[in-house]
Amino acid sequence: MHVVFVEPAFPNNQREFLRGLLSTGARVSAISERPPEALPSELREGLFQFERVRSVVDEHALAEAVRRLSQRARVDRLEATIEAHVMAAAHVRERLSIYGTTSKTAWLCRDKPAMKDAVRAAGIACAASARVKAPDDARQFAKKTGYPLILKPLDAAGASGTYKVEDDDALERTLQELGVDHGREVAIEEFLTGHEGFYDTLCVAGKPVIDFASHYFPGVLEAMRTRWISPQILTTNRIEGENYQEVRRMGQAAISALGIWTSPTHMEWFFGDKGLKFSEIGCRPPGVGVWDLYCAANEFDLYAAWAHAIVHEQVPFRPSRKFAAGMIALRPDRDGTIRSYEGVDEIQRRFGEWILDLHMPRPGTPTQGVEGGYMANAWVRMKHPDYDELRKMLDVVGETVKVRAG
Repeated sequence: MHVVFVEPAFPNNQREFLRGLLSTGARVSAISERPPEALPSELREGLFQFERVRSVVDEHALAEAVRRLSQRARVDRLEATIEAHVMAAAHVRERLSIYGTTSKTAWLCRDKPAMKDAVRAAGIACAASARVKAPDDARQFAKKTGYPLILKPLDAAGASGTYKVEDDDALERTLQELGVDHGREVAIEEFLTGHEGFYDTLCVAGKPVIDFASHYFPGVLEAMRTRWISPQILTTNRIEGENYQEVRRMGQAAISALGIWTSPTHMEWFFGDKGLKFSEIGCRPPGVGVWDLYCAANEFDLYAAWAHAIVHEQVPFRPSRKFAAGMIALRPDRDGTIRSYEGVDEIQRRFGEWILDLHMPRPGTPTQGVEGGYMANAWVRMKHPDYDELRKMLDVVGETVKVRAG
């Protein structure tokens, strides 16, 4: 088996996927935008071959690199785990007749209106939505559905480029900002209220063989817009309970509807007064180090499990469900540079045995904006056998640790 992995060097977490592949005994080659020296020596030395390209989303360059790698050994798999790389890899697979996620599935997992049409046709409940090709499309949708509404790029990930609009004036401003009046297509959706979470799987032949349920506190849009909030992500160790069975059934139905086969998945969902609603799904892992939380909570190597799914189409690992795990993002009190921290010693004294790791950029480090995400500035990751107790502990961390900037 010869597996080619797209972009092993950046971000740093990509190295874990490469490490997992190397652990399977397969021949592993890599295509990167960076030189091989960007990888640690133990990973670099384990590679069968290495190709550097200007851009891994340049499909011609990616295909030519795969062709060169195939000269010594046929390429059996071409894998990408970054959202922006998935479509290019799928197109190259089909061009070179390599097994894996199809371009149709990759497109359905990127194009939000097409995705919603496909899951709705499969009987999966989701918010009212439409494709906006011209301003009048959005105006008609608003008239029919009412406010508030969400507008976002067709291929948006998370809250990236997402706008919430409350009235006609805000809609017109947002349409201009998104460039709809200049021919750009976007997605428009009914705004759902309620709790927001996600359901992640590792699928083999269209069936989840490992799965996880996680929660946002608060929802992503609010978290990425509000400085004073210290947002949290928690993964539960109670997924086997009755409360999560509807989410699991929805996940399987969405995976089937979009034709996802052997791949990680990341599905967002809402639960509120209208019941459980599908939001979106990607045929790739979640971001912001969530797989690290899954590994710590379940005492196993999910990266190796993924690699075995790719190479052997079976997974000889099972999650323990022993711990819940979570992370909390700690925002600087203003933009500028980080000046100091308060409360770090206190939380280490109180919760040290449950702290997985923490990241406190040194004083003098420039801050990143709130919209930069959960790992943009300071953060703490923790685990605990009791999910409710972990939530309380993360709340205390958010109340205690202060990041001062100036």
